Amino acid sequence: MKLGSFDIEVISDGTFALDGGAMFSVVPRVLWERFFRPDDLNRIRLGLNALLVRTGRENILVDTGIGHKWDPRSRDRYSITHETDILSELGARGLGPEDIDIVINTHLHFDHAGTNTVERDGEIVPTFPRARYVVQRGELEHARSPHERDRASYRPEDFEPVARAGQIEQVDGDSEVVPGVRVLKLSGHNRDLQCVRIDSEGETAFVFADLLPTTAHIAPAWVMSYDLYPVETLEQKKRLIPQAVRERWVCVFEHDPHIPLARLIEQNERIEVLRV
Repeated sequence: MKLGSFDIEVISDGTFALDGGAMFSVVPRVLWERFFRPDDLNRIRLGLNALLVRTGRENILVDTGIGHKWDPRSRDRYSITHETDILSELGARGLGPEDIDIVINTHLHFDHAGTNTVERDGEIVPTFPRARYVVQRGELEHARSPHERDRASYRPEDFEPVARAGQIEQVDGDSEVVPGVRVLKLSGHNRDLQCVRIDSEGETAFVFADLLPTTAHIAPAWVMSYDLYPVETLEQKKRLIPQAVRERWVCVFEHDPHIPLARLIEQNERIEVLRV
């Protein structure tokens, strides 16, 4: 879709599944299963949505999905499916790995950084050979020395080959990546999550990353058990969602399998989702 003079488009890396209870924390199943029907293992099907931004000068990819570097047991545990993937989606749009100028990782969890790298000739190398990969300095430091609480969320093969190739650009806090594209450090899901704000000709798109993973998480108190700082997540949502309504942002939901792009509108004192 057009966003001012930019083109933005969600591309998919397939789907995976996580425990429904963990995705909604203290929210009772009788409430959240109205949005997601769990399987026999209580897992719910989630999207792996990335955002392609074409500014006319740069091709920018926000997050890279879960990738293919999985053994059969792990693939089964997370019920990873690849009806499509990042490279196929780019190829369908006439783009190859060498055409991506910038990768912005909102964070380095395996479901957001998996296609950062690819196995080629028995070696794991950066997928996008010309790209600079933008990540918060604190997030890279934490990924290299994670806490027991979130150690399983990081896989060094998703980021260390990029670091060895000299392609990581570390930023500290809010930063302009290119004119019209900014990263905003927003603690909640983890300490150094960065959301992405895209502005062109008076229009705004916002990648909420795991601060707001699906449209079902719009209610402020509906946060994930995966969040390290859930109260901060709640407060960020209370601040950002009214702004999204007021300024008519195009909102990107990286894990919603059905509604990856939407505007939020207020009707009868409720926030409603308007798919775009």
